[in-house]
Amino acid sequence: MCAAMLTLEAIILGLSVPVMISVEDVDTTWALVVGIGLAVLCLLVAGSLRRPQAYLVGHAIQVGAIAMGFLVPIMFFVGLMFAALWFGAFFLGRRIEADKARWAQEAARED
Repeated sequence: MCAAMLTLEAIILGLSVPVMISVEDVDTTWALVVGIGLAVLCLLVAGSLRRPQAYLVGHAIQVGAIAMGFLVPIMFFVGLMFAALWFGAFFLGRRIEADKARWAQEAARED
């Protein structure tokens, strides 16, 4: 679920670049570095979520997405929305993994 959230977030962050340039009049270089940089980071982290450190980077991405609100004010809202989805997926995934481990223990006891 976290990988899906990061993939969707990468699309939104990539689409924020033209908005930063044309609507908010952010410098093109700065907009490309921030928008595309975070989008690529989202995709890289989505592919490496088997490592526990990737989740820490995922948390940092959420902070970066919210901080984009200083460049494009609507990103405060969009960043908070994706942070909520990210943390929801994160905690739900942990709960599912704990349930799977518990079920595996129960199945091992029955055998």
